[in-house]
Amino acid sequence: MIKKTTCPSPRLTGHTNLNDHDDYWECYGPEAGPSVVLLHHGLGSIRSWKRQIPTLVEQGYNVVVYDRWGYGRSDPRPAFEAHFLHHEAEEAESLLRTLGVEQTSLIGHSDGGTIAIILAARHPKLIRNLILIAAHIYVEPKMVTGLRLIRMASQEPPFSTALEREHGSRAKTLVQSWLDCWIEHGSQTLDLIKELASVICPTFVVQGERDEHATPQHAKDIAKGIREAFLWLIPEVGHMPPQEIADEFNHRMIQFLQENLTPSTSLKATGSERENV
Repeated sequence: MIKKTTCPSPRLTGHTNLNDHDDYWECYGPEAGPSVVLLHHGLGSIRSWKRQIPTLVEQGYNVVVYDRWGYGRSDPRPAFEAHFLHHEAEEAESLLRTLGVEQTSLIGHSDGGTIAIILAARHPKLIRNLILIAAHIYVEPKMVTGLRLIRMASQEPPFSTALEREHGSRAKTLVQSWLDCWIEHGSQTLDLIKELASVICPTFVVQGERDEHATPQHAKDIAKGIREAFLWLIPEVGHMPPQEIADEFNHRMIQFLQENLTPSTSLKATGSERENV
């Protein structure tokens, strides 16, 4: 059973202009605590982390979370360009510098996980450690099938209602634009296998064995490509571990963060399988 928790009020909120659009952000917990940055999934927003933020705050972390461009309370996005994940990694770096974040733990889910890989590879001094949840480094046939199912499901309640709650009246346009980009450009533009070698921080790779968008091999390939990685493949869980098994996920999340406080710290076991690289 998932324990019900109430998300605390943010310590700070604001908008930051990045390349002629504003991104909305929130900060939670003690300013002096170790920073943790949360990157939401491809149809998500700040609200996607409502079950993780209370746990992180209780443990004394300074939590930074934002609505990526086009999502939630950030400015509308006219379209998703072919290399939007790479562009968003640079925007994330700019936002964190603006907010005064010098080094942080980074947790990314799905698209957010892919952005996290790119950010950690390009700016290794910024990232203390990394948690990748259902991240993508290439496109599998299973992913394309899953995206087409999302297109159908997003037209009707309760899915359409949930999307409107996250993104307001622009939800339908946002989802269709995002799907068009992934289906049309994803397989041609996404190949991050080589970038994995540049990720030098301790990394926790998480994926449900029943992920609707990727095979277990996908997560194994991510873990094999990163020098200090642990892999947690979760039986009977799909694409949304932070929501599907929030309590267990939060326990593993905190354990990993506490046991891998600096990039030089040896990666500690979290009850997970070590991938032999």
